[in-house]
Amino acid sequence: MEKRNIAIFFGGCSSEYQVSLESAAAVMQHMDTERYRAIPVGISPQGGWYYFQGRTEQIRADAWFNETDCVPAVLSPDPAVHGLLIFHKEGTEKLYIDAAFPVMHGRFGEDGTIQGLIELAGIPLVGCGVLSSALCMDKDRAHRMARMAGIAVPQSLVLERADRLPRMSEAAVPQSPVSERADRLPRMSEAAVPQSPVSERTDRLEVGGGKAQKSGGSDGQAGECLLGDAQYTQLLEFCRRVGYPVFVKPVRAGSSYGITKVTGEAQLREAVVLAFQYDRQILVEETIEGFEVGCAVLGCDTLWTGEVDEIELSQGFFDYTEKYTLKTSAIHVPARIDAAVSQKIQETAKVLYRALDCSVFARVDLFLTPKGEIVFNEINTIPGFTEHSRYPGMMKAAGMDFAELIDRMIGLAVMK
Repeated sequence: MEKRNIAIFFGGCSSEYQVSLESAAAVMQHMDTERYRAIPVGISPQGGWYYFQGRTEQIRADAWFNETDCVPAVLSPDPAVHGLLIFHKEGTEKLYIDAAFPVMHGRFGEDGTIQGLIELAGIPLVGCGVLSSALCMDKDRAHRMARMAGIAVPQSLVLERADRLPRMSEAAVPQSPVSERADRLPRMSEAAVPQSPVSERTDRLEVGGGKAQKSGGSDGQAGECLLGDAQYTQLLEFCRRVGYPVFVKPVRAGSSYGITKVTGEAQLREAVVLAFQYDRQILVEETIEGFEVGCAVLGCDTLWTGEVDEIELSQGFFDYTEKYTLKTSAIHVPARIDAAVSQKIQETAKVLYRALDCSVFARVDLFLTPKGEIVFNEINTIPGFTEHSRYPGMMKAAGMDFAELIDRMIGLAVMK
């Protein structure tokens, strides 16, 4: 049997660069070498593309980027090439690719950008496409789609950096509606709060030396957190109405980067500044009582699900450290819930998977409240594949080991 060339993209210009290395190494180690030939394509934090010819262990250890093992390369957008252009010193080599598997997390990895290039090249994509990747990366728009599908979502407020707002009356700019739980009555949108004109001197904020600074005018609380006065008023009113704690998070980021659980007003400014380091928009979200559950979904037309898992926290929330070390938390697979509830979670995950146009694979994260209500959290279109990762763990609990899972993913991509 002739082996298929599977390009494994890893690294990238993302805060989740290191996670990508660990996930890619795990994927390569579990590929069926009798059926597939892994073609590693590393992207440096500076954005350089390289065909990597070294050992898998070097990727995990972040020792892959060196002159001996790397050759500059790009993915050709020309479908006639259907693969890589590798720039050796003696000339350019064309390497045919049967399928492309981006194992990249966060910005420029699972936000639809590299997916667009792969689709433009006419190469089968192992994973979600452009639309679903972009939607799922955007927490605000993903929540809107979930509400339209009839799934409950947390109440939330979207805010944008004051220095990114148009220099005109904010009241004349269409505002992002404030999301609310699908089972609650309509209420007045925070966008109805009177907005003040954005002034270049008094409302434009800058970040310098790691601290938020205002480029002119007063030194108010709004200026310290990169928000205009009207937006800061919105923020305070929202938090007071839904009650603390609230979560402040970037609209587009993964692995819990930039997320803060805010227990009181005194923490708001610092949380907002942190979230703005990762995106120009932030989401302020009510806390949902209960615990987080997840569901691995696999497929395109026909969908399979793994066992539902449950995150048990001893403190705080499931942040970056806990996701990849489990120092004070535990993941229970299957979740310690009734079979009927587990089945309902699986069906809800399928509804969301289809509503956001997902394909091949994704992990759907939800909350289960003490009353048994299922509330949408997010969809991760390229979940982690490290030794602690939830997606392969859920599929394993359902009877599918890592090697079979990778094989099924590639097969779905080629058939798609």
